Amino acid sequence: MKMKTTWVLSGALAIVLATPTAWAKAPLPADAAPPDQTGAWLSADQDALRDAHRRLGEPAAGGNDTLPLLPLLPLLPVIAEFQALIENDPELTMLFTQMFEQIPREPPYLTDPTGQPTVRDVREMLQLMNRILTQAPEFNKTGLVGFPLNAIVNWAMGTPAGATAFLNPKVNHQLKKILDQWAVFLRSPDSRAVLNDDPETGWFGRDARKAMPTFAEDFVSHPKLPYHGFASWDDFFTRVFREGRRPVAHPEDNRVIANACESAPYRLATKVQLRDRFWIKDQPYSLALMLAGDPLAAQFAGGTVYQGFLSALSYHRWHAPVSGRIIKTRVIDGSYYAAAQAAGFDPASPNESQGYITQVASRALIFIQADNPDIGLMAVMFVGMAEVSSNEITVYEGQHVTKGDQLGMFHFGGSTHTLIFRPQVDLEFDLHGQTPGLHANNIPVRARIATVRAPGAE
Repeated sequence: MKMKTTWVLSGALAIVLATPTAWAKAPLPADAAPPDQTGAWLSADQDALRDAHRRLGEPAAGGNDTLPLLPLLPLLPVIAEFQALIENDPELTMLFTQMFEQIPREPPYLTDPTGQPTVRDVREMLQLMNRILTQAPEFNKTGLVGFPLNAIVNWAMGTPAGATAFLNPKVNHQLKKILDQWAVFLRSPDSRAVLNDDPETGWFGRDARKAMPTFAEDFVSHPKLPYHGFASWDDFFTRVFREGRRPVAHPEDNRVIANACESAPYRLATKVQLRDRFWIKDQPYSLALMLAGDPLAAQFAGGTVYQGFLSALSYHRWHAPVSGRIIKTRVIDGSYYAAAQAAGFDPASPNESQGYITQVASRALIFIQADNPDIGLMAVMFVGMAEVSSNEITVYEGQHVTKGDQLGMFHFGGSTHTLIFRPQVDLEFDLHGQTPGLHANNIPVRARIATVRAPGAE
């Protein structure tokens, strides 16, 4: 099918929309498969996007309950810069035009994966992003945090033009500025407004309590204080477990490797290559690219990679899987909304691209020289997905950590991570009776994830 490429962005992008855009509205087919459980965090994206549409005066899908049209705000500086970047760069003008045109105009793509209107042009994208930057995610019935920026481009991420545009360094530089600006708001006291007891949207309301029934027992909080004592929405999101809620597996046994995150097993790969074709359908790992060309990467050629993913309600701090010395740390700039073209249109993008994004996304890398010589040097890599790309390392090079100690944290959402071992390491994994994949369930942080066997042991 030949796509139109004649529409050119112009100075009209600087003008706020005076009237609502006409949206095509069609329900998902009756036989359409629901999003994967692990994609539920993106279902929250779509709920947040629905709310954004309604705040812009769009009718909710399936009804005529249009909310009063709020005045559209002038573009914030970081959004205006994004607009100027797109319309002043011929390649980006073409790609951002084509990515929305390449979304099929037939079900289920006339609507997003929850039946809400699909964003269809750059003007709509910019206006929705502009409003989101001064809002904190509300709770919703999925029980997961909203990722509204990701929702705006969900289908666009699966197009050929989107796959190219979201790898562009200039685009990712600007997206980082946008996400950094949103982070300023999410760390501010103003973001606490959603930490209320509204039964549907409040983080301490009826639906939230049902989704997190052991919240008060699990996490440090102060229910008698305003906002339960949290200083900001990010402070709430990076909450910590109460003492004893997640004990370290076999703390005195350095053969036992602990789970670095509260996460579910996604993939276990052996004999991983230093270089491989990571962009193809099965998304093999390419160690040289994962580790951004680090000189230590060659030591892991032929080794083992374990990958696990976090849901949006998961605990988001990282912990040391082994005791040892921190050899090197790096924060690697990368993409934010890139998805594997081989994954196609993912209703929870980039869920189905989790192998791919370990090579291209923004990520934090920590090398640990384990105290157990049968493990030796290992690497732990924490990968940001979409809005969840504020990777904060809290350890320093030369520091000795004990298994279970904090290494850092994600901000603002769920994500994915890997443990990387050299080929000499003989491992027996304990995935708690599960097969790795998108339907797996969380294994507690600091629980046993593997045991290393001494060379020659039966």
